[in-house]
Amino acid sequence: MASQVSKAHELDEMTNADLETKLREAKEELFNLRFQSATGQLDSHGRLRSVKRDIARIYTVVRERELGIRQNPNQDGDS
Repeated sequence: MASQVSKAHELDEMTNADLETKLREAKEELFNLRFQSATGQLDSHGRLRSVKRDIARIYTVVRERELGIRQNPNQDGDS
């Protein structure tokens, strides 16, 4: 399982490449959790909700960087 992202300021410190990696991991975990839910093997339905929220947080930070609301931690690198 991917580690849970709990705060937006933790995402602020990540580069765009790190955010893309975190997003990919969260989407994979969401897929697996949905699969477990469909087959009746899911133990924690709360985890499904928290992964969805983590994905939304990542998308929000990425979009705010595109709009210039948040600053990328490395302006010289990938933007």
